[in-house]
Amino acid sequence: MLQKERNILVQAQMFLDAVLCMLALWMAHALRNLINVDFLPSPVEIESFDRFLWMLLLIPLLAPFVFHTQGYYVRELLPITRLRRYAALARGCLLLFIIMILVMFLMKFTLARSVLILFLLLMFTLVMLKDEALHLFRKSKMGKTQFQRRVIIAASSNEARHIRKMLSTLGTVDFEVVGHYDLGQAREESLLSMLHDQSANIVLVGSKYAQFSEVEKVIQCCELEGVDVWVMANFFRTQLCTTSIDTLQGSPLLVFRTAPDFTLQTFAKQMFDYVGSFLLILLLSPLLLLICLAIKFTSPGPVFFSQKRSGLNGIPFTMYKFRSMINNAEMKKHELERLNEMSGPVFKVTNDPRVTKIGALLRKTSLDELPQLFNVLKGEMSLVGPRPLPVDETLRFDDIAHRRRLSMRPGLTCLWQISGRNNVTDFNEWVRLDLQYIDNWSFWGDFKILLMTIPVVFRGVGAK
Repeated sequence: MLQKERNILVQAQMFLDAVLCMLALWMAHALRNLINVDFLPSPVEIESFDRFLWMLLLIPLLAPFVFHTQGYYVRELLPITRLRRYAALARGCLLLFIIMILVMFLMKFTLARSVLILFLLLMFTLVMLKDEALHLFRKSKMGKTQFQRRVIIAASSNEARHIRKMLSTLGTVDFEVVGHYDLGQAREESLLSMLHDQSANIVLVGSKYAQFSEVEKVIQCCELEGVDVWVMANFFRTQLCTTSIDTLQGSPLLVFRTAPDFTLQTFAKQMFDYVGSFLLILLLSPLLLLICLAIKFTSPGPVFFSQKRSGLNGIPFTMYKFRSMINNAEMKKHELERLNEMSGPVFKVTNDPRVTKIGALLRKTSLDELPQLFNVLKGEMSLVGPRPLPVDETLRFDDIAHRRRLSMRPGLTCLWQISGRNNVTDFNEWVRLDLQYIDNWSFWGDFKILLMTIPVVFRGVGAK
């Protein structure tokens, strides 16, 4: 089953599970009232179900989310045993049960203990019976008619064996292989005959060793027959890329991407950057003005320090900071090269003699970085992302793989920032943290890094 179809089925199951959990609560109350049973002494008398209506609104919001966190819906993506499936369901039901108790405790809402126990048992039983019913339906003749795909494998003999083995691990519920069309060896008439004789509805093309002209002929045959063609995009060897399909002016595109794709999450990240930087500038404007005055009256030279840094994909941009060094600091940098504590192209020195007194305080508290909020507002940086390096340091990368850290917009803070900042002296470790961030990126991960940055900044951990 394709990923898109699996996602739709998971969403349908989530909706159905929410309804069953609501039904379990109603049945628990009805059973308690009907047979007047209490497993434990309860201070609550039999009462109207109207008082439970707010719980019915809460359950559909919590149940699918809680089940998902326990891995109950992962079975739609990876085949798992029935024991593991119901173990995940049991964990989800128990966690939801505990959450409901905590919510009632905080709201000072009293509920008969027997209702809670019946709710837990009925919730697990109803969802399990639903699961078994769906499983039996998919294995039945009617279910196979709805879900099973009759597949012809169009590939070389060696690749066809690999594809057949891959499909066999998914079981016979989703796919039944009904034929093999040898790309480059057989004629188109044999494919057409196979389509007619086997009533196939999918031709799965293994294109790893095929010529595009051969794949095109298969597509043209199936196009006339109204049969779906699935082309496996395994003809390029990749290690890190994720693959997606898109269109450009009606032409299909096969997209290989290592950075996060443009989704609602990445759009939310952009909007959060714009709104967050704007609000922070307004909120911190008195502090910004105070720092400007402190720098102006304690050290000759401009208030701001600007430098060309490497932005997204290496595009240079001017990054702003509060000046924390003497006015001609860049001219004296070569005199301190022998004191550099960082491996690789990056330059870092403890107790840099070029740093002014007010600059040392700004660096300790990271207040010198605040002007970069304007870079975020301009779209050149993000609140969270790999720290931008000077253009000349980027040009000195000795490993081309290090440039992948440029595949996301640079940020004010990052994993390196909350992992000790300047205590990390190995540039390869710095890059590893950046690539770990890119490969595991999520909007909530950004939010977590922002929260973890606050105590790090206040404590001055690793600041120099």
